[in-house]
Amino acid sequence: MELLPQPILDQLAANGRANQTRIEAGEDTIDFAPVVKLFTPDGGATWLLSETDPEDPDIAFGLCDLGLGYPELGSVRLSVLKEHRGRLGLPIERDLHFKAEASLSTYAERAREAGGIVT
Repeated sequence: MELLPQPILDQLAANGRANQTRIEAGEDTIDFAPVVKLFTPDGGATWLLSETDPEDPDIAFGLCDLGLGYPELGSVRLSVLKEHRGRLGLPIERDLHFKAEASLSTYAERAREAGGIVT
């Protein structure tokens, strides 16, 4: 199974372009819902990604939780996630059943309160 199939990459890119356009126009960015949830099956790390950088599509923005109790909004390189292996050598997986029910900032607020991403 491919970690990020083309339709997901396309949506991440579209969201990134939309926010870049808004920034260039001096407008507030859109608080998108996460497009994809990634996780380590042999660890506690989770990522909810909402967009990629139009100038460098290898950089994704989202809520990152390394399983240490300090989830935060930030950027991550997709190439690093694709190569990462957990404690037992398992690769990062995509949650095939994840359907976003809120904006990224709402997930971030819930995660800070809970000490980890709650979906």
